[in-house]
Amino acid sequence: MQNGLKKLIIWAVILLCGYFILSNHFIFIGSSVQLLKKSRLTLEYTLFSTQGKSVESIMNVDVLREDGIGRLLVEKGMITEDKLATILERYR
Repeated sequence: MQNGLKKLIIWAVILLCGYFILSNHFIFIGSSVQLLKKSRLTLEYTLFSTQGKSVESIMNVDVLREDGIGRLLVEKGMITEDKLATILERYR
């Protein structure tokens, strides 16, 4: 009985970790990692680094743009709100 409960708890923890990974983008900006909530559960762009990429190339990724990476870039000072509005206007 106790062995079965341990297995159940272990599986629950594994499933919760999997759910957490599937529901967040892990965005590497410099030496920090930022979490960005995904709009749907997927492995698409789960890990993404901004190093060596221009703001325009980052914003060209539909999945990240739709999930709000622009706001994250503004918070981190990589782009201004005016520039973000201009970029987002192109995609409407």
